[in-house]
Amino acid sequence: MVTIEAVSARSGVGKPTIYKYWPNRLAVAIDAFAARMASEVPPADLGDARSDLTEQVRRVAAFYASPAGTVLTQLLAATATDPAAAQQLRDRFLAGRWAQTEVMWHRAVARGEVRAGITPEVAIDVLFSPVIYRLLVRHAPIDPPAAAAIADAVLGGLLAPAPSPDGTA
Repeated sequence: MVTIEAVSARSGVGKPTIYKYWPNRLAVAIDAFAARMASEVPPADLGDARSDLTEQVRRVAAFYASPAGTVLTQLLAATATDPAAAQQLRDRFLAGRWAQTEVMWHRAVARGEVRAGITPEVAIDVLFSPVIYRLLVRHAPIDPPAAAAIADAVLGGLLAPAPSPDGTA
């Protein structure tokens, strides 16, 4: 179990300094997890919505398939019965991930590649929830083929139909 004492000893920073930035050990763990994911799962920018979003689902799936996925399940478990902890997870981790994906979504909107009326929140929920579901339930793999299949299935409903050769949708 990670304690503030252990964090203090390993970092060489006093407990008062740690508590100045983090209210508790869960917040330390959430921020460490968020920083690791941000460095290992940068937002995709490949030039079109299908490529960007498929690659982002693949990257997130690969991260969650690694030992980091176990950490996320532990963080989610810690927040299951604690509304304050759940808010910390949303504020300290999910908000940053959502913001990165919203940038990709807004680029796709600007290029006219997505269906009108779909909010970034809905797109994010339907793109990444299947990966998290697989992580939690463990009924199917979280591997590159699964990530591609999830993205392909979801993007069929999110993206605008491609114009036909005669210019009609």
